Amino acid sequence: MRERLGRVEGKVALVTGAGSAPGPGYGTGKAISIALAREGAKLALVDLVPERAEETKRLVEAEGSEAIVVKADCTKWQDCANMVLEAVDKFGRLDILVNNLGLASFGLVTNMYEEEWDRAFNINVRTVFLACKYAIPVMLGQKSGSVINLSSLAARRPGRTIAYTASKAAVEAMTFDMAFAYGRDGVRVNCVLPGNINTPVAMAITQALPGSEEMIELRNNGGMLGIPGDAWDIAWAVVYLASDEARYVTGHTWPIESGSLRLSGLSLAPQIREIYDRFREPKG
Repeated sequence: MRERLGRVEGKVALVTGAGSAPGPGYGTGKAISIALAREGAKLALVDLVPERAEETKRLVEAEGSEAIVVKADCTKWQDCANMVLEAVDKFGRLDILVNNLGLASFGLVTNMYEEEWDRAFNINVRTVFLACKYAIPVMLGQKSGSVINLSSLAARRPGRTIAYTASKAAVEAMTFDMAFAYGRDGVRVNCVLPGNINTPVAMAITQALPGSEEMIELRNNGGMLGIPGDAWDIAWAVVYLASDEARYVTGHTWPIESGSLRLSGLSLAPQIREIYDRFREPKG
């Protein structure tokens, strides 16, 4: 049980994608929810698979906080309207919205099917639009609120992921527009850009690729710090943006990526060469 007032004490947060995919470690939705609970928030945990969010709920309650689980397909307006209503009905207000949903998508513009493009934009952009459409009016009525959207480093750097890159860049653009539109009414809107964060989903995708061992090494060592990132690095950034400590911060996009955006392939050449050589040494 906590013995001090937390940084978001008494606030109510709604987190989409609050469960974690199967696998070791924590996804961002789970870590964000637990970190907000540790700092005093009550949680509406939204997930398409409620069993995953139930696990998060148990962990939130272990921190001494309250939570409800809401099953929702956030690509549907009815579900987004309902999740906000359930949060307000249970807790009386809504102070924090974390748009955590995301879908990785690989492919070039010349070989991608329209269905893949549409699915990436449905999950990565439409869900943000709909969640904000129904959550922000509640915040406007309170004259206060904080929206935190999750984009990606892919929005700033190419990676043969045309739909993912474009959709996550759209999330940044939406962040700027909403921050401008609602700032003088007390609603702040910011965006976190995770870098090479090790989550169950990210590791499953990486391990399915050719040369996965080298890829994992590069993920873990590819930043200025030379250490792997995890979901907690994203969670604590979200806590700051959700708190009154960030009262003068809006329209901000915050890369959490160990300085990767400032690095080039040339600056990383020694590490890349060392990893390449190590994995090709004769075994035995």
